[in-house]
Amino acid sequence: MKIATIQQKYHKNKKKTIKKTISMIEEASKNGVDLVVLQELHQTHYFCQNENVDNFDLASSWEDDKIFWSNVAKKYSVVLVTSLFEKRAAGLYHNTAVVFDKDGSICGQYRKMHIPDDPGFYEKFYFTPGDLGFEPIDTSIGKLGVLICWDQWYPEAARLMTLRGADILIYPTAIGWFEDDSEDEKQRQLDSWIAVQRGHAIANGIPVVTVNRVGFEKDNSKVLRGTLFWGNSFVFGSQGELLANGSSDKEEIIYCDIDLSRVEDVRRWWPFLRDRRVESYGDITKRYID
Repeated sequence: MKIATIQQKYHKNKKKTIKKTISMIEEASKNGVDLVVLQELHQTHYFCQNENVDNFDLASSWEDDKIFWSNVAKKYSVVLVTSLFEKRAAGLYHNTAVVFDKDGSICGQYRKMHIPDDPGFYEKFYFTPGDLGFEPIDTSIGKLGVLICWDQWYPEAARLMTLRGADILIYPTAIGWFEDDSEDEKQRQLDSWIAVQRGHAIANGIPVVTVNRVGFEKDNSKVLRGTLFWGNSFVFGSQGELLANGSSDKEEIIYCDIDLSRVEDVRRWWPFLRDRRVESYGDITKRYID
């Protein structure tokens, strides 16, 4: 499987941002990729930096957006992983990944399950937690275990996608620093973010693909200065080996060839799934064990 992750910044408005995205998809298509992965909420700025009811209007184009990206996938003959703001009903919204096949058909969608609520990341104000579970999405190139950003910190999500037959784990992401943080703190955050996802690859014997945005985005409410998104998109193989990685500050297409047949070999050498003591894990569903 030849993949391309598209790491980019926000270009002042939706139209200009999408224009840049399309140009990068076109370039990736010319290079023969099978799969293109876009970052979290890639059409707009990261609007969750503050709580503003007017931002719900960004989801009003949900149905049109699906048609648009369907046509893009078909035009460039790629399996396309998008990340869109879904308006499900009046007052009910989701952070939703929609996956399109090479013919433009919708293969499936995933609604973000874990929703953060932190300074500069007020997602609980906007998004209802997903209700589609952890189900891989069948495509013409394999089963994609699509998760979204905050989901990446939860080993349970990666494990359940794996146990349901995902061939690869994919994380569209929007994560960055506050510039006032110390350099040591910034490095700890980045190292932790990379390490936890590398751990998912190793523990499950499965490739992990993560694409993050770059660039500084102001907080329009002026409560905070804004967020500097740290890029560093990457691909890890099924033993946790680094296959590809991006810069911290540049828009770029990150290419990678993934041999899915290697998963079988790795799981024969390291049979973690075989040796799980499933009869002893019942307490994992408790909030805390007193």
